[in-house]
Amino acid sequence: MSRRAFVRWLLAIGAVLVGLSAWFSLLVKKKFIPEEQAIAAPVATSEPPQQATSAPSEEPLPLGPLMSFFILSDLHVTSGDSLPNKKLRLALDDVTQFDGPVDAIMLTGDLTDTGTEVDYKALRAIMNNYKLPPIHGNMGNHDYYTIWINKANSWDQDNVPNGKSDAVSREQFKKFMGYTSIYNDFTTNGHSILLLSQEAYVQEKPEVGEGAWYSDEQLAWFKGRLGNLYKPGRPLFVMTHQPLPPVGTDGATHQLIRAIQFRETLKPYKNVFVFCGHRHQDFQNGTPHYIQETFHYFHNASVGRTLNRAYQQTAQDKAQGIYVQVFADKVVVRGREFSNRTFIEEANWTVPLEKAHA
Repeated sequence: MSRRAFVRWLLAIGAVLVGLSAWFSLLVKKKFIPEEQAIAAPVATSEPPQQATSAPSEEPLPLGPLMSFFILSDLHVTSGDSLPNKKLRLALDDVTQFDGPVDAIMLTGDLTDTGTEVDYKALRAIMNNYKLPPIHGNMGNHDYYTIWINKANSWDQDNVPNGKSDAVSREQFKKFMGYTSIYNDFTTNGHSILLLSQEAYVQEKPEVGEGAWYSDEQLAWFKGRLGNLYKPGRPLFVMTHQPLPPVGTDGATHQLIRAIQFRETLKPYKNVFVFCGHRHQDFQNGTPHYIQETFHYFHNASVGRTLNRAYQQTAQDKAQGIYVQVFADKVVVRGREFSNRTFIEEANWTVPLEKAHA
């Protein structure tokens, strides 16, 4: 064999060995390395690999309600008419057997029909039959009606004030509620409710009629408590009895009288919910019950005397109120028919809360 032929023979043998080595390596990879891992093997690049990033997520909101309460307005309990008393029992039957949390009950005015000791006694007799959550209330115009009632417990307009006074009415309300003042606030589960009360009636201030007059002292207290209790991002609740007049005006009889100052006091705050009674309007008669101003404004119906648009008590069996639930990002307000223990489709509002600015 020539030298050139020997070199060619060596090169051929080398090529065969390299091929055999590659084939054996492939067999080993197929046997011991999963196919997916082999496919996903990284390819070398000149740039360093980048770290995976994800967008920051907000803390998840609590699912359940943070606070829940009922608002019962215009009970009109009296010794002289059994129907409002029966309707209050229906409401309290529902509230105490309600399939959901109830942290408190608001009584927003006209607890009684005449504000007399006899009426308060009838109201206490009904409530004593129930194990109730904490109860808070304010005064309505009917809670001042004791001046119209004589010693025989009869309506006596000719002899007003029948030996009574507006001061007597205030003291009877405070005694019943266990208050030292007719306007109050309370906080439960981190959420606050303020209750404003009509401070005088026609015996002291004939010009107010059936309207709600608040003194300088009460309005100063209201402004101060708002500043102390308000928490950005959380709702704050205000209870009145009489409704507000149109924006830009002060009220008169059957309205909140110093309405301009009331609205100005609320203007700096977000997520404020104001509830009033007095109108007795049926949630199902087509009248508006929610108005959005700089705050959220709701008109309640009545437990004792639910009325139609003409202010007639045509639906003798109806007894209505409001159920409020506070969530981390919203407030849900729902009308409740106590006579059949159902929610009212026409009265169902979900109000998103404005978030606190960082």
